[in-house]
Amino acid sequence: MINKNLTVVDNPLVLRDLTILRDKNTGVREFRDALRRVSYSLAIEVSKLFPTRSVKVETPLTETEGIEFQKDVILVPVLRAGLSMVNSFLELLPEAKVGHIGLQRNEETLQPVEYYYKTPKTLSSSKVIVLDPMLATGGSASAAFTFLKNKGASDITLACLIAAPEGVRKIESEHADIKVISASLDEKLNEHGYIVPGLGDAGDRTFGTL
Repeated sequence: MINKNLTVVDNPLVLRDLTILRDKNTGVREFRDALRRVSYSLAIEVSKLFPTRSVKVETPLTETEGIEFQKDVILVPVLRAGLSMVNSFLELLPEAKVGHIGLQRNEETLQPVEYYYKTPKTLSSSKVIVLDPMLATGGSASAAFTFLKNKGASDITLACLIAAPEGVRKIESEHADIKVISASLDEKLNEHGYIVPGLGDAGDRTFGTL
């Protein structure tokens, strides 16, 4: 059973761009463009989780009600692939602060190893959005959540391009309070821990380091 906290963003624009991202013949520029567009959709979906409050605003004609966010927003990309999603989120959330977590997967154990961590000091009072294109085994995401919670974060959401059922179940088991927003729930992990059908290594394809 898939985590009830998983939301899959399903619309023709996202599906079109996922097709571009999955195609092994897509070049670096086209890959970046499609990833940016999907990230916009993810940011819009994540924003539905933001607590808001009513505010008064004067239009040229009259007074009306609008909304503002109750919490500051902190974006935390998981290095390095998560960096590819930051600009899209910042375009829609220009007031957001940005932290960074560096996690490196041990190719033998498939477990994450931390090599960098720095975030704003306001984690405890902010809406924290972790950005990582791939939710595969779930090890890196789970480790990132643990680091953030140890620093005081309590309102965390993960935004990713694609997720494997195994990773979703791991998050459900270890961090049941965290919602996952993804553009796709893929079939499975292969014997090497890569998502199938997947789209390859998002970091390498974004930064042209294949």
